[in-house]
Amino acid sequence: MLRKNKAKHTSQVAKGHIEESAGKVSGNHRLEAHGKADQLAGHVKQVGERFRNAIKK
Repeated sequence: MLRKNKAKHTSQVAKGHIEESAGKVSGNHRLEAHGKADQLAGHVKQVGERFRNAIKK
C-alpha cells in the first residue's frame, strides 16, 4: 500500500470517528451516521489496497 493512500484512508477513518463522536454528543443522528459511513469507506479502501498489493506480488 502506498504511504500516501494509507495515510489518506487512515485519516478518513479518523475523521469518521470524530464525526460519530460529535454526533453522539450533540444528538445529531445524521452526523453520527455520516461518521460511521466515513469509517466504513476508509476501511473498505484499505482492504482494497491490501488486495491490490497482494495480487501484484
